[in-house]
Amino acid sequence: MTAIRAYAAPSAGAPLEPFEYEPGPLGADQVEIRVESSGLCHSDVSMINDEWGLAQFPLVAGHEVVGTVVETGASVTDVRVGQRVGLGWFSHACHHCDPCLSGDHNLCRSRGHTVVGRHGGFADRVRAQSTWVFPLPDGIDATSAGPLFCGGITVFNPLIQSGVKPTDRVGVVGIGGLGHLALQFLRAWGCEVTAFTSTGAKADEARRLGAHHVVDSRDPEALDAIAGTLDFLLVTVNVSLDWNRYLDTLAPRGTFHIVGAIPEPLDMEAFKVFFEQRRVTGSPVGSPHTTKLMLDFCARHGIKPQTEVFPMSRLNDAIAHLEAGKARYRVVLEADFA
Repeated sequence: MTAIRAYAAPSAGAPLEPFEYEPGPLGADQVEIRVESSGLCHSDVSMINDEWGLAQFPLVAGHEVVGTVVETGASVTDVRVGQRVGLGWFSHACHHCDPCLSGDHNLCRSRGHTVVGRHGGFADRVRAQSTWVFPLPDGIDATSAGPLFCGGITVFNPLIQSGVKPTDRVGVVGIGGLGHLALQFLRAWGCEVTAFTSTGAKADEARRLGAHHVVDSRDPEALDAIAGTLDFLLVTVNVSLDWNRYLDTLAPRGTFHIVGAIPEPLDMEAFKVFFEQRRVTGSPVGSPHTTKLMLDFCARHGIKPQTEVFPMSRLNDAIAHLEAGKARYRVVLEADFA
């Protein structure tokens, strides 16, 4: 059996270095993917730095994979050798708990993650249960598709879970790796879209990506001016803001939905929630079914991440670029193993 070549963090926060490991026998329900590229997500950096206390070292991160199936397990029938596929945050589900039987495999009680307790896609090959491996439909640009399998599905899933309607007025807080995709999805969905950004230089780009309106999130008067107008507010940032002021932008029965990994507890006034019957919700990446819907929606509407490309051998430079806040908006690493 051929060893898998990869780049691994030997300890928390350490630079990544070449690493090899023996994957063992392929599981009956697994596929092996030859990696063509892998997106570099903030969650990868969080795992490398062990910010969430989930990392096991040496750690091979990478969970926005695009590649070609090179081997399938004995019971796999849904993908075949030679297909170009994508793999995201999840890599395993039990298929027999209530969430799985309801189609919510992403809420499985024993779900497995591509980079938690196992090695991910910063490698020449990676394995996962076939449930979480998605053939790329025609019309999807394979060179930029990787971020769809984490960033894309993270902001598409709320449209399905929360029943966002084409007639809704929707706000997106944070125009970055998640937000720039959310703007595209919501515009194509038919919504009236408002972008909230603290970076004035992003205003024109937000409009190009789909926003009808742009609000300076540093300007309290601008936030107050749209109070009570939004049906749905999608929060993609990972920093704390004046959440009560953002709650005030929602109409009665409006939804405040979180997909950003905000590190501190949310400071919200209960009166602002129950007097207007507002909801505060959140969601992880989506189920296999929702991921397939997202891919078809992207192909139909020409939606794709805006990416910068690095060779995988320059992974440490790419991480520094991302941590410096310079990425516009997703980083993709092309596998260049000799």
